[in-house]
Amino acid sequence: MRFQAGHDSQARLPACYRLARTRVGSRAAAGALVAACGLMLTACGSQIAAGAGASATSSVSASSSVSATASVSATAIPGTPSAASVEDCVTSQLKVSLSNTGALAGQAGGYLRFTNHSQTPCRMSGWPVVVALTAAGTATPLQHARSTMFGAWHYTAPPPVLTLKPGDSSYAVVESDNQPAGTSTRCPAPYVRLRVSAPGDSGNVTVSAWLPGARSYLPACTSANGSPTAQTSTITPLASLPH
Repeated sequence: MRFQAGHDSQARLPACYRLARTRVGSRAAAGALVAACGLMLTACGSQIAAGAGASATSSVSASSSVSATASVSATAIPGTPSAASVEDCVTSQLKVSLSNTGALAGQAGGYLRFTNHSQTPCRMSGWPVVVALTAAGTATPLQHARSTMFGAWHYTAPPPVLTLKPGDSSYAVVESDNQPAGTSTRCPAPYVRLRVSAPGDSGNVTVSAWLPGARSYLPACTSANGSPTAQTSTITPLASLPH
């Protein structure tokens, strides 16, 4: 419609001028008729501009409405929990066990397995707290490992954050040297139990430190300077460990 209106107004102007030249006797009357033609063209132009403005406004309003609707549809997804709503795992909602045990290159150990046996998802990240206990009750906190021979694990910063849905598991390597160091001819009595807490949690659970794959308990061997060698990795997925 805008193109038709513009074409008609342009066509009318020469017609007005021709009429002014041929049918009006006086110069003053012709001038008045030409002025009237100019007003007619101006009025047409105003109508065209108004129509275009209204069309553009309608287009912008429709576009804004569609954009707002799309935004709401993309963000408001009922029933989907956000990552921030998943809380850290606590020890009481985890089943802790020792798996994938064995001995390799002077070290013995296994994988602590943390299985979410609750009905809600939770997150784990960082080092678990593991205290090794001898039969006599001597308690030795396991060091934070930076790498392990057993499990071929290496620390990377930041440690991964794992979200465990009900039934899912995460892992941490526990290991210790199984050969005496320096002038020692034998290692101290082994650790027979492990007291384990999820990262950042004060609760704990105790599991056996027996390593079926190594046919021994977790060794309590020390380094040449007499410090304990038992250590634990950060929480990690099984996919990143040999199994």
